[in-house]
Parts: sequence; structure tokens; C-alpha cells
Amino acid sequence: MRVFSVISRSRYVSGRGRSAGLVAAVTALLALILLPAIAQAAAPSVLDVRLGRSGETTRFVLELSGKVDAKAFTLADPHRLIIDLPALDWELGSDFVPTGKGLIGSFRYGLFRPGNARVVIDLTGPAAISRSFVLPPDPASNRQWRIVFDLVGTSDQAFRAAAGWPDAQPAAAPAPKLPDVPSPQPASKARKVVVIDAGHGGVDPGALGARGTREKNVTLAFAKALGEAIRATGKYDVHLTRDTDIFIELRERVNIARRHGADLFISVHADSIERREVRGASVYTLSEKASDSEAARLARKENAADIIAGVNLGGDSDDVRDILIDLAQRETKNLSVRFAQTVIPKMSKVTRVLRNTHRFAGFRVLKAPDVPSVLIELGFLTNAEDEKNLTSASWRRDTAAAIARGVDAYFAERTAEAAAQ
Repeated sequence: MRVFSVISRSRYVSGRGRSAGLVAAVTALLALILLPAIAQAAAPSVLDVRLGRSGETTRFVLELSGKVDAKAFTLADPHRLIIDLPALDWELGSDFVPTGKGLIGSFRYGLFRPGNARVVIDLTGPAAISRSFVLPPDPASNRQWRIVFDLVGTSDQAFRAAAGWPDAQPAAAPAPKLPDVPSPQPASKARKVVVIDAGHGGVDPGALGARGTREKNVTLAFAKALGEAIRATGKYDVHLTRDTDIFIELRERVNIARRHGADLFISVHADSIERREVRGASVYTLSEKASDSEAARLARKENAADIIAGVNLGGDSDDVRDILIDLAQRETKNLSVRFAQTVIPKMSKVTRVLRNTHRFAGFRVLKAPDVPSVLIELGFLTNAEDEKNLTSASWRRDTAAAIARGVDAYFAERTAEAAAQ
């Protein structure tokens, strides 16, 4: 009724005033019609996460702006509790740092795949959900919708049985799953293809800086800047494995490069280390034997990304997980090394690099047998100067431009060699 009264009054307003009144009335009418639909379509938000402990019970609470359905399950090796939810907005603030209590060591959260948010809880030992329930909003306590999980300790055998390991023994490993074979590519492509991989993402935040900087955000921003710098040359087709904050399994990152028929694969990361004085970029290529203990440590950390995001790797034996190392061709490894040696001098002109800049280890993300691949560690988030650079748009622009020059020099050299043959 209020809207109609506004419209009826507008006929007595003359000239421009009448037009303005009519516009205002129509705007009000549209607001009344559309706002409920918009509110209904908006994704609920996670407003808070709380942990509590009472006796032998550890409680995990998600507070949300609306009611959602949740599914929980456990995974072994290591012990984890996974909570799957519809896509959500996470309004926890950039300074929110997950902690642990009782049976919960820590937890991570984020987008796992389109339409699917995920919380991954690292357990301090085998645990079971004793009960779970939903609480409606409580105006008296100013609480919104809450999803509650109560955890109690259990035996390792019972945990493994609940996690899909009958009799506490692994199920028979499935046949090895090799990378998808890309569509046949033309014998001579007009433009070389470069695939840029932003490390981590979604439920896997990666390293955390002293000021709360998350590696997944640093790598995504840099991957976009690098893509723009390479495209600006007008010589290459450029693709990103992800252009939003979402989790992608390591094997799928390799498959994305192969499906695009990539001529070069660049995975960008930012490291962390206990020694906060260490800073500088480095470039890694694939090798079964790590160049040093730090390279081995980094490879173990990066290769655990699927576990961190709550992917069930229990059915794969170590041989199956590492099978792609044996597929990496000698020529592909050599070309990867050549690109690393080409790009490092370009990077060293614009940013600090480690003394032994070119390193090698068994990174799963570098295991495409037919795509030259490198992993670039842009710096250390645990170092104040590096963290400042990694969040700087100007540093990002300059370093991306240097890597783009390395890409250009690498392909120019290969083209010249091909012409000379």
C-alpha cells in the first residue's frame, strides 16, 4: 500500500519533480519485489568458529547467517575430520587464525570445488562424532544458526573402520591412474602455450606470513600478473589452472597443463621457514633426488597439499603416488632445467634470489612427462621484507615482467635451434 500511495502522489508533482518522484516510486517498488529474492539467493556466511572442551568431549561449532546442510566424515593417515558444506562466504576476518583444543589440533577452511565448501580438521588422535546437531538463532544470546559437532576419543581400529578401512587394513589399491592424455595437437602450433599454476587455494591456504598473509592469495595475484605480462607480448596463449580461490588436486593441475597442450608449465608458490632471516626467490625442477635437505622438506610440504585439503589418498600405495616420476622423460627434464637457467638471471635483476637459486626435488606438480615444468618460490612469507614484496603490486608487476622476459628468451632460443637443424 505504501508503494501505491507514493505513485499516486507523484501525479501532483510537476516537471522534473514529477519525473524524480516517479523514478523514486518505481525504485522503491522494485526494491520490495527484488530484495527478498536477492537475499534468498545470497550464499550464507560463516560468522564465527568456536572450539570448546568439557571432560573427554571436544566441541566444534560453526555459526552461520543461515541454515545449511552439512556432511561429515573421517579420513585416516593422518587422522582428519572433514565437514562438507554448500558454497559459503567466510566472514572470519583476515586476522582470524585457526587454533586447536582437545582432540582438535587445528583446522582449515575454504572452497573445495564449485558449490562445495569444506572444513578440514586435523585431529590429535583417533576420534569419533558422538553427536551432531543444528541450533536455530537465539535472539537472547545474539547467536545465529549453529552447526555443532561433539567429538570423543576412540580406538585407532574403530577410527579406521569408520574412515573406510575395514579391519584396520587398507583396501586393495586400485589400478594406477595415469594422467589424462591431451587431445592431439597440431604438428606446428602458431603460438606456444604457457600454463601458469597458482599454488594452493580454497581449503588449502598454504604458508602463513608473519602479518597473516596467506600463500594462496599471494600465488593467485602473482599468477594473474604473470599471465598478463606474458599475454602482453602477443606471442603466447596463456592459461591459468585457477583464477579464483578454489582447491585443485595436484594431479589435476598436471592434467590441466596437458589438456591445453602446454609447451611450458610454471607453478608459483611462496615458502615459509623457521629461520626468519632467510629470504629470496628460487626455481625448482623435477628430480627423484633432492638437491639438499631444504628442497626435500619443501617437496614433502607441497606434495601434502591433497592431504591438507581432505582428499582421501588411502587407496593409493606409495608406488602409485610416485608413478609419474618414472614417466618424466629425459628431454622434458632437460628443457625444464634450461628454462630455469634462462629465467633466473632475469629474476635476479629485479628481486632477491637465494644463493643456490636453481634447486630440484620430487614435486608431484612437476611430473607431466611431456611438459617442461618449473616451480618458482617467489620468496619467504616468514621474512618481513619478502612478505612486504609479495603483497606489493609494483613488485609483482616487475617480477612478473622479468619472468615473462625469461619465457620469451627460452622460446626464442628453442626456435633458433629448430631453424638451425
